Amino acid sequence: MSESWRNWSGSVAAEPAAIERPKTEAELQALVARAAKVRVVGAGHSFMPLCATDGLLLQLGDLDGELEVSADRQSAWAPAGWPIGKLTDAMWEKGVSLVNQGDINKQAIAGAISTATHGTGRALGSLATAALAFRIVLADGSVVECDAEREPELFQAARVSLGMLGVVTRIKLKVMPAYRLKETIERRPLGRTLAEWDELANRHRHAEFFLFPYSEHVTLKTLDIADAGEADAPEEADDTVFQAVCDLATVWPRTAPTLQRMLTRAIRSSERSGPAGRIFPSERSVRFEEMEYEIPAENGPDALRAAMKLVRDAGWPIIFPFEFRTVAADDIWLSPMQGRACVSISFHQYARMPWREAFAGVEKVFQAAGGRPHWAKRHTLTSADVLRLYPDAQRFGAVRKRVDPTAKFLNAHLAELFAFSL
Repeated sequence: MSESWRNWSGSVAAEPAAIERPKTEAELQALVARAAKVRVVGAGHSFMPLCATDGLLLQLGDLDGELEVSADRQSAWAPAGWPIGKLTDAMWEKGVSLVNQGDINKQAIAGAISTATHGTGRALGSLATAALAFRIVLADGSVVECDAEREPELFQAARVSLGMLGVVTRIKLKVMPAYRLKETIERRPLGRTLAEWDELANRHRHAEFFLFPYSEHVTLKTLDIADAGEADAPEEADDTVFQAVCDLATVWPRTAPTLQRMLTRAIRSSERSGPAGRIFPSERSVRFEEMEYEIPAENGPDALRAAMKLVRDAGWPIIFPFEFRTVAADDIWLSPMQGRACVSISFHQYARMPWREAFAGVEKVFQAAGGRPHWAKRHTLTSADVLRLYPDAQRFGAVRKRVDPTAKFLNAHLAELFAFSL
């Protein structure tokens, strides 16, 4: 009997023929070998139908495996199905930390890497840039390990693969000795923040801001390495008040601009510190839909202003803020940051409120600014767009076809998006 499945926001649904939770690699190999279609899901935090399937849906959270840290504490082999929060807690116990991470830690590390998920930091790349090697179960059930020297083409493709090459069971990650972070929050004018953005991004290891589209003030968040002796601060507050505000805006959409300004005025300066893996993530319990584009850094401020103006002119009752971050350039074939330093702009809406019209309009603004979308967040790319935006898409397609000639790991969405590789 098939099981129903929905993603985190509730907007993507599927009826897989089966959902399996293998406990050993041998069990996983057998499942993959006899299945006609396979997708893997972690926390379901993709807003695109990357995991939707009518075939076999795999969840790897129960797969056996442990964290193995190298003697020099520069790398670690990690179970691919572990949520980032579980991984960072285990790393802390062994004296290491991820180089960087985003502000959600519920995703499986393999899913975050394979979609080029990232944090913020002008000199820091996405999680995929930390991947040093992969252990993968291929379409026929065989197992291969790849890195820059062993199966280098497969390794390059696997760094951002959207799960199209096989089932990743373990990932070797670049890590660093465990460190602590100090988070600083402050409210400041948008104009001043954009005028000083280069200085802010250069001065802090991590800098980002949140901006409600009907406000002229931002919530600036910076993270820097904390002193070893600095005491841990209390945990971040929960989302109870914001949940209530979103529910109110759902009933009375016209109140959204007023509610945004109220929330912005309520922001107070604060600081907290603690282990890096505990300070990076934020509370994200209020369900939302999200679109995110990685835009050439020099075009970011103008793109943000244009998107704000569009929302205001259209009168869309957006209740969530924009999120503005920086990401370093990389050389990964399917990375949205390939070949260029980027500004990442995320556009959210409460999951219970209309979002499609606003997303379609803002996406045009981001595309006009030269943006490429985050693969797991709402976008309307076509196969032709992939070829136009990614110079190495054909190289990726050739590797994909070599290791999975029957397209076992492609669902309907990916088959359409990567039709050139079939």
